[in-house]
Amino acid sequence: MDYVYENVLRPYYFRCDPETAHNKAVENMTLLAKFRPLVRAMEKRNMIVPGAKPVEAFGLTFANRVGLAAGFDKHATAWAACGAFGFGHAEIGTITQHAQDGNDKPRVFRYPQYEAAVNRYGFPNIGADAAAERLSRGPKKGTRSFPLGVNIGKSKKTDLADAHRDYLYSFDKLAPYADYMVVNISSPNTPGLRQLQDRGHLVTLLGELMKANRERAGKLGETPIPFLLKIAPDLNGDQLDDILTVVAETGFSGIIATNTTMDRPASMPELEKTGGLSGKPLLEKSLGVVRYLVKASNGKIPVIGSGGICTVKDAGRFLDEGAIMVQLYTGLVFRGPFFAKECARALAIRDTDWV
Repeated sequence: MDYVYENVLRPYYFRCDPETAHNKAVENMTLLAKFRPLVRAMEKRNMIVPGAKPVEAFGLTFANRVGLAAGFDKHATAWAACGAFGFGHAEIGTITQHAQDGNDKPRVFRYPQYEAAVNRYGFPNIGADAAAERLSRGPKKGTRSFPLGVNIGKSKKTDLADAHRDYLYSFDKLAPYADYMVVNISSPNTPGLRQLQDRGHLVTLLGELMKANRERAGKLGETPIPFLLKIAPDLNGDQLDDILTVVAETGFSGIIATNTTMDRPASMPELEKTGGLSGKPLLEKSLGVVRYLVKASNGKIPVIGSGGICTVKDAGRFLDEGAIMVQLYTGLVFRGPFFAKECARALAIRDTDWV
């Protein structure tokens, strides 16, 4: 399959502009998801790591340590096929209360020489109501082969002061279909969004969401849904300390580190200046954030590592820094659709808790 991707599929996709290539990949996965017997057969071959125990985290069971990051399946159409390619969990979105088209095109830029990409999508998505309706027609919670995460963000037209209401609306609509939920406050492409990482905004937002989460769980006789916080790589130590404090105080289950960066390496002057940089140039920044979070929390707050994983070794470095799992996105562009399977097997070999 690596030969087919390198010699047939990759040249085809790379002749397309980046957003068109992305859309074609999503369309192909969406088509595959309709053939459930085939997907199940592929999951057994690619998602399950022979001889390795599943991973237990956030009260959930993951087939392996590799997930699909949010941003790939923006409209909740393709996620049901993710296990077929080796992913042990999938995250849809980012979903906002209001449907929105995102920023003007072109808004995605690919740099193969650096194994990097810049995007300024701006959360294009179908909105919480339509996403909930779509998820209601897919594989049901409790019957899936892997956990599904729902990543939620602020609508562009919502004022920052009302951000918590926007997130609360999306939570209410999407919680019935999520195995876990992620609060995205770290995209650089929605004006003002990263201000929500400041302590004052963060206390209100996370506190209100967890209050609603506990109230919902009490009414249904369930445990609250695991909530994770996705943060930027461009934060200093004081900001990270505040985030750790608020996460612990509000009862959030963990952190995803990180989103894309606004920084640009001086050695890459041709990179598009507006938007978030992902891929290999992001790796060291993301690793540094994971390292800091794990050390500062004494390992008490679980961290999923994401950002810059373009080789199996990159994925292993996140576990070396204390991450419990990793997520992929840009690396798939350069390594192919079965990169998750390759990483999952390599990371399983590192574990000592084999059957």
